[in-house]
Amino acid sequence: MLKPRAVLLGLFVVLASAGLSQAQDWARKMFDVTSHDFGNVARGAKTEYLFKIHNPFKEEIHISDVRSSCGCTTPRALKDTLATYEESAIVAAFNTKTHLGQRHATLTVVIDKPYHAEVQLQVAGYIRRDIVIHPGEVNLGSIDRGTPAEKHISISYAGRADWRVLDVKSPSSYIETQLIEGPRQNGTVSYDLIVRLKGDAPAGALNEQVVLLTNDERSPEVPLDVEGQVVADLTVSPASLMMGILQPGQKATKQVVIKAKQPFKILGIECDDPAFQAKIPTDARPMHMLPITFTASDSVGKVDQRIRVITDMGDAVIAEFSAYAKVVAPAPSTTPTNEPRVETPLTQAKK
Repeated sequence: MLKPRAVLLGLFVVLASAGLSQAQDWARKMFDVTSHDFGNVARGAKTEYLFKIHNPFKEEIHISDVRSSCGCTTPRALKDTLATYEESAIVAAFNTKTHLGQRHATLTVVIDKPYHAEVQLQVAGYIRRDIVIHPGEVNLGSIDRGTPAEKHISISYAGRADWRVLDVKSPSSYIETQLIEGPRQNGTVSYDLIVRLKGDAPAGALNEQVVLLTNDERSPEVPLDVEGQVVADLTVSPASLMMGILQPGQKATKQVVIKAKQPFKILGIECDDPAFQAKIPTDARPMHMLPITFTASDSVGKVDQRIRVITDMGDAVIAEFSAYAKVVAPAPSTTPTNEPRVETPLTQAKK
């Protein structure tokens, strides 16, 4: 029969564990996905997955550490500080050059502000030893929009004498592939894969994946990442501008950087909300720092607008970015007291 002290201690442990679990729930809400299976990947292939993270709270979030339980996966945070409504990602990189076989890792994301919490992410996959890809990714680099580009990839296989790549599946209409088979000898074969980016590819980051379709029934698909940056005639940074949390009548000013290959003039901006205004420069230059000012109205809630920059480069050359803010009601006045301050849970930012 359990002694009363042992019963009380067990009850305390259960309640403490339940409280800890509930304390972590607010942090888990920032992740839509907490597990990923890479499937079967080739040796040497660059293999990454982005766990997207979004801050829906009024408080600023700070990530102090990201660690892995296994050397087969290297994690990193794209940003360590997220303001309200800001988005980022935890990158999980599968180390296919140094590990083989079935692998699994638990990634622990440590948050220290505004409160301590830990979120665990799971990754798994099988790194094949019989297929080697070099280089491990199709990195097209920086390409001017309208300019085609191509990359050659070497694929080597050692194993079954009848192993073949039957086809290559492309993710989009602006990426095409060509596969050239090399000589076969003693169960080995090599392929030269040519990946071409057409001139009609849209501007922006290129994050796609071509898939090798093989005659291996156990592992018919082998993915290969395609990366690059298609550079527009006119670029805006950042693509999303957070003006902050303001009360009615308050103002905030942030800057965007607008670049081109040759000097240009900014003629004005177009926005459906007159609360956003810009100080327009008068000279022509290849890079402009454009100040954007937001004046909060009496309507509380989230403000989300698309702003279009008008230049002298013509209607075909477009520069756009999003700008958003949070308008909150003025805080009620309070009388100071000597009562101790009590920390409250995170506050969900209402849209």
